Amino acid sequence: MTREFAPQRLDVVAFAEDGATLSGRTPLPDFTRLVAETTGMSPGAEVTWTAEGQQRAGVTGAPVPWLHLEADVVVPLACQRCLAPVDIALTVDRWFRFVADEETAVIEDEESEEDILVASRDFDLHALIEDEMLMEIPVTPRHDTCPDAPPLSATDADFDLAEGSRPNPFAVLGKLRGGKPE
Repeated sequence: MTREFAPQRLDVVAFAEDGATLSGRTPLPDFTRLVAETTGMSPGAEVTWTAEGQQRAGVTGAPVPWLHLEADVVVPLACQRCLAPVDIALTVDRWFRFVADEETAVIEDEESEEDILVASRDFDLHALIEDEMLMEIPVTPRHDTCPDAPPLSATDADFDLAEGSRPNPFAVLGKLRGGKPE
């Protein structure tokens, strides 16, 4: 009998035992935290993802659940040079090893190269996809060549006007001391 698996409530151990695969195309608006980092919506933008479970022998020889996640999407971000929108491709290709509890995860995470997560019967695969996509956002997204030349100086006529209309602070101090005003 083949088991059914749902991405929002994934039984990780059973998924790995079956060597199952899930894949899909999820609309970008379903990932609200990721959308909050963008400059707006690209019509029809979708996150394409695939998750594959497998078991590998652990240190003791007992089977350990693993998950291979691949996902990609193109999101509009603000170019840090010209501030215009720039489409950035985010790609995830990562393996995760699952352990029985949080305490084990904390201990083993510091010693291992792979990512360690806690196995559960209602693991939220979509949340993991969103977390991994968020970590792929570049610190300074920018165009290879900006469509418009970025402004190289910041001037504001209202600021300059306001600055010129203020009295010299040293002249005000001079008046308080009884000296000659400038």
